[in-house]
Amino acid sequence: MSKEEDIKKYGADNIQVLEGLEAVRKRPGMYIGSIGFRGLHHLVWEIVDNSVDEAMAGYATQISIKLHPGNIIEVTDNGRGMPVDIHPKTKKSAVETILTVLHAGGKFDSSNYKVSGGLHGVGASVVNALSDLFEVWIKRDGKLYYQKYTKGGKPTKPLQVIGNAEPGETGTRIKFHPDYTIMDKVDFDFGTIIDHTKQIAYLNKGLNIACEDIEKNVLRSYCFEGGIIDYVNELNKGKKLTIPNVIYAEGEFKEKTNSENSVMVEVAMQYNETYTSNIVSYANNIQTGDGGTHEQGFYDALTRIYNNYSETNKLFKNKDEKISREDVKDGLVAIISIKHTDPIFEGQTKGKLENKDARIATNKVISLALEKYMAENPDHARAIIDKCLMTQRARLAANAAREASRKKDGLDIGNLPGKLADCTSKNAEISELFIVEGNSAGGSAKMGRDRMTQAILPLRGKVINAEKNNFETVLSNKEIATIIHALGTGITDEFNINKLKYHKIIIMTDADVDGAHITTLLLTFLYRYMRPLIEYGFVYIAQPPLYKISSNKSTYYAYNDAQKEEILAKLDDKKSVGIQRYKGLGEMDPEQLWETTMDPQTRKMLQVQIDDLARCDAVFTTLMGEEIEPRHDFIQENAKYAENIDI
Repeated sequence: MSKEEDIKKYGADNIQVLEGLEAVRKRPGMYIGSIGFRGLHHLVWEIVDNSVDEAMAGYATQISIKLHPGNIIEVTDNGRGMPVDIHPKTKKSAVETILTVLHAGGKFDSSNYKVSGGLHGVGASVVNALSDLFEVWIKRDGKLYYQKYTKGGKPTKPLQVIGNAEPGETGTRIKFHPDYTIMDKVDFDFGTIIDHTKQIAYLNKGLNIACEDIEKNVLRSYCFEGGIIDYVNELNKGKKLTIPNVIYAEGEFKEKTNSENSVMVEVAMQYNETYTSNIVSYANNIQTGDGGTHEQGFYDALTRIYNNYSETNKLFKNKDEKISREDVKDGLVAIISIKHTDPIFEGQTKGKLENKDARIATNKVISLALEKYMAENPDHARAIIDKCLMTQRARLAANAAREASRKKDGLDIGNLPGKLADCTSKNAEISELFIVEGNSAGGSAKMGRDRMTQAILPLRGKVINAEKNNFETVLSNKEIATIIHALGTGITDEFNINKLKYHKIIIMTDADVDGAHITTLLLTFLYRYMRPLIEYGFVYIAQPPLYKISSNKSTYYAYNDAQKEEILAKLDDKKSVGIQRYKGLGEMDPEQLWETTMDPQTRKMLQVQIDDLARCDAVFTTLMGEEIEPRHDFIQENAKYAENIDI
């Protein structure tokens, strides 16, 4: 069927209507996750996803995202254009139906989209409901259509023809401004938009996608002909490689030959010489941070093939030796991307894929490619197996040593002495864990805290560098072991976000280079072993004041030099002013620590966020990895941004 026939066939009859929009403005968090930073940018992704769906269906090749002055977003694609004919049920144009009725979209009709990222079909209608201005232009059938909506998704007029389109020209353009009376703050971060755009380009090879900040005259365009191969190369940049090539697999799978459901699988993987893994999975362009069946199929294939290879080549030392899922991960960087005609996700957040056929499909597709690669590249195959066997033997030896130590000393993670001062509340949503540097600060924090909701975990020893050390060495570090036990979630594959005991994990260290180093070590561990804590927004960095300014009977706190000068300028009696520069948290008494750094009403904190996975991974490798030269270059390039350094 030609593209022209497809465009004509895609009409109002293909738009299924399930329910109205009434609840969206009352409970926006149910639809976009939050009304804060993430929810604000989720509005952009919902519109972009619709354009990406057109690209995945083979109808669009270009997507443009523009940030206009006044925080207006514009998204344009050269797809088929939204349907404009009258919908049989709503008696309104299909465009208006899509934009004003929840769950009205072509995503529910498999004849339009074989696969779709906007599974719930709520995208455009929810964005319209949560905007105070929403405009749509459609090029289709040689005409240019236009409709405008005001606050809450109310159309000012029916869909109108306002001009002509060039012959054969099709597409959709949407402009919107979020409603500031609903969102916490309407202030888009262009860097976040760039990072998300780049990720979409990696996952859809050959798709041209550009984003532009009109006011700042900044344009970024991406098109990756190598797709996820380029993604793996980016993630492995600066790392010493175990094998020189990226192993790539792709294929389509149907559980039954007559089934309408199919699974398209793409996997790219490569080993490096680090001790950490970076395995990222996607389903229909949606990152599945909690994994799922496609990841299980990936590991099924790797463990089976590596064990078969080791047995065939007599690489095991004894007949009971086996390579496990944990053993294949050291140094592994992999992107798993599947596209399913009927994806089943766990929960509204779509964090975990549950389709059983995705496990079978991923297993089959990667098995064929990996077996072929290992047969054709025996030296590379042996390097991979040697790395896995080294990990396996180190794991077993460490387990045995740890068990012997426990029996000898009667010491278990849960009984480490003098560590956690827990809060009395068992409600994770209101509970906070402060990870505090040093005994003196820990003592002040314990005395100054709200015992109902705030737990204190002082760090008394050295936190190990999780980037440079292997899995078992990291876990043998007592500080790390205590943190794992305190949080309750487990780590890596055993991580379970539902077991988290505290919904705010606050790193509180001194405002000097030693404190910054401890913070970086902790973030490295959390990123490598408990990444969902960061992805779900549970990790924060406390911002204690740098100065205490006393004047007569008044006390002021300044968090930087500019604030200090501003406070001093406002004080009349300059002679009575006293300035104290805090060198560490231990210099504050419990009352001061509560008032400045722990009181939810007055404290300042930074939420740790991951916007660009590749860039984030590269920064951890640069700052905490083995190679000195990249770290030196990073410091040289960024030294001008450093402030308030106490050495």
